[in-house]
Amino acid sequence: MKGSQLLLFTDFTGTSVEDMKNLRKTLREMGAKFKVIKKRLLRIVFEKMGVDFNPEQFNSQLGTIFTQKDIYEIISPVYKFSHAKEKQGFKILGAYDLAEKKFIDAETVVKIGKLPTREILLSQLVGVLSAPMRMLAYVLNEKSKMVEK
Repeated sequence: MKGSQLLLFTDFTGTSVEDMKNLRKTLREMGAKFKVIKKRLLRIVFEKMGVDFNPEQFNSQLGTIFTQKDIYEIISPVYKFSHAKEKQGFKILGAYDLAEKKFIDAETVVKIGKLPTREILLSQLVGVLSAPMRMLAYVLNEKSKMVEK
């Protein structure tokens, strides 16, 4: 836990072993780990680290994803998995940012998971910024064709 920057909490009730293996493999490729730890033990570890968070507030089975990456980098594959396995019972319960020492609720985590990747957002921004220049160039080009005639 000391090497982690973010803890992502999930409810894996009803999820098949094969699906969990696939999720673990995906997370391992990204440098994250999925562990099932008893809530009481996790609470004791948090108390020893001086973290003011009680994982026993969750009433379901608790799976914890440990990662050194930022939430924006890790949430996309977890959100896609949870969206695909929602009927089986897999849910995102929230996250805890160890660097900032704050809990992020499930609704916010899901909203972050729905966002496009950084590269897509940057390309959309470039498109929005370059559109007025392209339109101006198009108008000037058409005006010059009118003048030539």
